Amino acid sequence: MSSALAILRRDFGGDIIEPGAAEYASAGRAVLASGSPAYVLRPKSVADVRAGVRFAAGAGLALSVRGGGHSFPGFGTNDDGVVIDLSTLANVEVVDKERHLVRIGGGATWGQVAAALAPHGLAISSGDTKDVGVGGLTLTGGIGWKVRKYGLALDNVVAAEVVTAGGEVVRASAEENPELFWAIRGGGGNFGIVTAFEFVAHLTTDVFYGKIAFPASEAAVVLQGWADYLRVAPEELTSIASFANPFAGGPEAPVEIQVTFDGDDPELAAQAIDPIRRLGTVIDDNVALKPYGDTLVDGLTPPPGIQLVTRSAFAGKESVAEVIRILAEVGASTGSPLIAVRSVGGAVSRVPDDATAYAHRRAELMFVTTVAGPRPVVEAARPALEAIWVRLAPHINGAYANFLASATEEDVAAIYPRQTYERLAAVKRQYDPGNLFARNHNVRPQ
Repeated sequence: MSSALAILRRDFGGDIIEPGAAEYASAGRAVLASGSPAYVLRPKSVADVRAGVRFAAGAGLALSVRGGGHSFPGFGTNDDGVVIDLSTLANVEVVDKERHLVRIGGGATWGQVAAALAPHGLAISSGDTKDVGVGGLTLTGGIGWKVRKYGLALDNVVAAEVVTAGGEVVRASAEENPELFWAIRGGGGNFGIVTAFEFVAHLTTDVFYGKIAFPASEAAVVLQGWADYLRVAPEELTSIASFANPFAGGPEAPVEIQVTFDGDDPELAAQAIDPIRRLGTVIDDNVALKPYGDTLVDGLTPPPGIQLVTRSAFAGKESVAEVIRILAEVGASTGSPLIAVRSVGGAVSRVPDDATAYAHRRAELMFVTTVAGPRPVVEAARPALEAIWVRLAPHINGAYANFLASATEEDVAAIYPRQTYERLAAVKRQYDPGNLFARNHNVRPQ
């Protein structure tokens, strides 16, 4: 250890934060998890990332990689190990104006990206939260406000710079290391640290964005009509339905349909959004023309002691009606979790199943249940939550890694079907045979 640490201090040009340092408490914590790492490393260069990786491997310490730090299972920190915090590698640069090619540092957040691209009239289909990291969201999917028109965030990646477990820097693209390129688009952080992404952005305008709310008593009808309409709606329209919010009345909380129409033509926007308005009794409607960056909201950091338990799954066309029926019934009951249902389809479904390691191309909907509160409250809610998922089990498939609070073998199997997993494991054997990058929904090298 002393030898490895001496080499790190010699080769690492960024900040090395250890217990006792003034900023240690904040540096050791991720957004959704607390930790007590032995070292938090903030690299200033790719060479620093290489040095950090070699140190963790040489010292035999657990390694966590932190981008935005929003991992629900707390992958961005650990106890007694090493955290490589990429937040200083956050540059956003338009490198080819004609091709709309953008190079983004692995520690950037989507709010930083939206702000940097707005003066160029460009955008990238991303998530919906400003301070969520580009890396974590992209490596496992990226379902955001332009998903039905431009696909997942990972569908817009054309290359990546990756530091492997051996501390080497490789480029992954369709032409260079193509299997690694396939794997990082859906396989998470299993294969190395992405220090930079190259995305193809698209020309953008302001967008129509906002919320349309309906009474809870109309939930079943509104939700079924919403799901049916999204099947045929213009791909410029992306939408999320949320209900049973325990902080807004639980079973009496309004059904909130958030919409984004990707365009600034008011007539086209009305044509796309009005069928949703006609689904029931509108009690609130604040849809308005806004810059795309304003669709991204500020993330919330839970107070100390508050846990968030999220679970996700997908529904295909044949099961949408039954899944919506069950969820509407659950939402009307006392003690329901917060439920959010996201429209997918569109551009996501036009990508071949085996083009990337994201394995859920045919799904129409992705939905999430969330329980929040102190540990005793969360534990008390678990039996009822499990009963909900037992009801849903015959009608759903898979899981979306970005909305999972656990990382069990069952979770990994849901994220990666067997054929996908086996191909990922082969890539893992090549680039990380010792499983240094294990703080994730882990694909084992054997």
